Amino acid sequence: MKKILLLVGGVLLSWNAFALEVAGVKLADTVQVNNVNLQLNGAGIRTKFFFKIYVAALYLPQKQTSAEAVIAEEREHRVALHIKHELSSGKLFNAFNEAIEANHTPAELAALSAQIKQLAQIFDAVKEVKPGDVITLDYLPASGTQISVNGASRGTIAGAAFNRGVLKIWLGSKPVQDDLKKGMLGG
Repeated sequence: MKKILLLVGGVLLSWNAFALEVAGVKLADTVQVNNVNLQLNGAGIRTKFFFKIYVAALYLPQKQTSAEAVIAEEREHRVALHIKHELSSGKLFNAFNEAIEANHTPAELAALSAQIKQLAQIFDAVKEVKPGDVITLDYLPASGTQISVNGASRGTIAGAAFNRGVLKIWLGSKPVQDDLKKGMLGG
């Protein structure tokens, strides 16, 4: 009886450590960004031509199902991209840039041009990402969007408008993938 209780307890404890598993990626239930505890809001898999590109996870201070509310809120949050398919920096930037362009007017894009150039420089320095790599995009209200690869900061891009533009990649009116948007919003 004692062994059964230990086994059940162990299973329950291990279940709590990871909130969700998507495409073989175990996602942490909580993360800490800028000394703020964030909880997993939702996640999904980005696919293209039957290839699994990455698992995207959204972490927020509290659960949220409204894309508009997530985009508008100016509190700490994280988008974590768990890479499943090798990508060059050019392909990665082009994918981000196309999705940003799809969700903004020409005037909005013009206002973001300096930050988008900075994003291109950061991705250029990364060169490529491989399966198992993790890109995190942490929004820090006082400084901007910090981009890290495998825990190493690659740069911070200032501005709430840029951060909203990045969130629109997955949560905008024209997301990169509808079911990914739904998954990141907990659906």
